[in-house]
Amino acid sequence: MKKTKLLIFIVAYNAEKTIRNVINRIPKKLSKIYSLEVLIIDDCSKDRTFEISKKIKTNKKLGFKLNILYNLKNQGYGGNQKIGYHYAIKKDFDYVVLLHGDGQYAPEELPKLMYGLEKNKYDVVMGSRMINKRDALKGGMPFYKFLGNITLTKIQNFLLNTKLAEFHTGYRIYSINSLKNIPFHLNTNDFHFDTEILIQLFIVNSKIKEISIPTFYGDEICHVNGIKYAFDIILTTSIASLQTNFNLKLSKQYKKNNQLKKIYKNPIMDKLLVEARKRN
Repeated sequence: MKKTKLLIFIVAYNAEKTIRNVINRIPKKLSKIYSLEVLIIDDCSKDRTFEISKKIKTNKKLGFKLNILYNLKNQGYGGNQKIGYHYAIKKDFDYVVLLHGDGQYAPEELPKLMYGLEKNKYDVVMGSRMINKRDALKGGMPFYKFLGNITLTKIQNFLLNTKLAEFHTGYRIYSINSLKNIPFHLNTNDFHFDTEILIQLFIVNSKIKEISIPTFYGDEICHVNGIKYAFDIILTTSIASLQTNFNLKLSKQYKKNNQLKKIYKNPIMDKLLVEARKRN
């Protein structure tokens, strides 16, 4: 029986202190269940993230295929994701996991998330820290982020008529078929990419499930400007709400029936993939 193809995509930027630990914590049993590949895309880090990742790749006891790409120019958090999802589609994976190289999200939770996704045939599963809100604070989430997360999520749920516990988790598993149904390449390269892709998935009636995960905040450096992030979130959510509720034409990214059948021929993404392989 042919195994399901699973890509664990790790977005990495200045993660030299954490990337090895993240890789080592990926459960080995996943490679027995799935045809597993781990992809690290280093977004033009200023430290030794790429060199350390290459050294990890030489470990014969990894138990899975490890591929490492390097963006010659920083693409931004959202831009890096676009390259990774384009890679997943071109390589015919069935599912892609979004995991962060700073260790903020626990790789140990992957079997639970994958089980929930496949058992119930969801299009997207998100690891949520806010289902049990007290646990988020116990896990070290700064109080201002805790309040910001709750406030923004309530505003977004109101505008979009959704009921998520958290819009702002970066721990997600997407079915490749769901990504093929949305024009994610039109989204921002900035941090609110995660919100825009969720909105697009809601527009096409994707089945989205949240599963509780533990919260962990260490000494990772936050690269997000909180005020700008909040403004961007409210703006893009408001545009989507107005467009869907009043049939306005405000943004191509939120247009209904906007499937990208020619995504495999996206020359911009193809070029970025080629450039990302050059340092290898």
